[in-house]
Amino acid sequence: MKNGLEDVVAAETQLSDVDGDAGRLIIRGVSLDRLVEHATYEQTAALLLDGFFDRPITAADLQARLGKARVEVFAHVAALDDALVALPPTDAVRALIARLFDGEDFDTAILLLAASAVFLPAVLRLRDGKTPVAPNPSLSQSADILAMLTASLPSPEQVAALDAYLVTISDHGLNASTFASRVIASTKAGLTSSVLAAISALKGPLHGGAPGPVLDMLDAVGSAENAQVWLGQALDRGERLMGFGHRVYRVRDPRADALKGALKPLAASGQVDPGRFGLAEAVEQAALAILKQRKPDRPLDVNVEFYTALLLDALKFPRDAFTGVFAIGRTVGWIAHAREQALEGRLIRPRSVYVGPMPQAA
Repeated sequence: MKNGLEDVVAAETQLSDVDGDAGRLIIRGVSLDRLVEHATYEQTAALLLDGFFDRPITAADLQARLGKARVEVFAHVAALDDALVALPPTDAVRALIARLFDGEDFDTAILLLAASAVFLPAVLRLRDGKTPVAPNPSLSQSADILAMLTASLPSPEQVAALDAYLVTISDHGLNASTFASRVIASTKAGLTSSVLAAISALKGPLHGGAPGPVLDMLDAVGSAENAQVWLGQALDRGERLMGFGHRVYRVRDPRADALKGALKPLAASGQVDPGRFGLAEAVEQAALAILKQRKPDRPLDVNVEFYTALLLDALKFPRDAFTGVFAIGRTVGWIAHAREQALEGRLIRPRSVYVGPMPQAA
């Protein structure tokens, strides 16, 4: 028995390969650095989904279908009552997704890709006492998400930054939410059920809940000059340094560099607080040095959450919505894994070892 299924191979996949020792992520034959540099969200979604449905999938067709699907799912925003809006954003989005048809076809997949992209901005605006903004089907997925969030057209740098984020987190091996998606798919329950299971796993703080606290840490540090002292005191208290360390990666998380690179055009155009970006770099350097000194036997480097926090903050998403934005990007990976499991896999049914009491002898 391996607690947490550590190193247990539970599936063969053609979707992504995570090499934790080399710090490498490959998504369907393309390295992450190449994908982030050259691909949009729609191109990455087409790459992941092609071959799992009864039609060829191109980025152009996907973008057109997503535009129409965003308009279609926007009708469900009317179901947002005060009780739903008062929930954490990811919970409210999950409740709206549960209203969608639970099929296995391409149309269901498109609606699911559109759903969280529409529902999250609507929930956030209603929570702030604002009217939800209807989707614009002529825009790309990233551009429309930002337009629905802010009620204004985003800059090219903002669209490129969100595209880079959605591409970066589109798939990442057999993590907890993806495994949950595959377990549900193995029962033939439908794509909506698979996505709902994945979101339920993602909202747990051990899987998708750390980007927001990165900003809390930066706020507490306050200045570059205070970084070393504050971080040392945090470790003395037994606290975790948010944005550092990963279950799989033994070196630097390649997604951290992809997102740091995506932030630079925003910073160069004045759309990121230069003080916040400089503070983050100072905290990164100080944290790496002190972790190497204090924990020499534990490989702790920057993970995806560190620069995710700065990027999503710069794009005006509130901290408690970061998990919901992650779900927007990861849904395509969940769907691709669900289809791969449904088409090629068996019902997932592991064994357990009973360690409870035995019946008393008569």
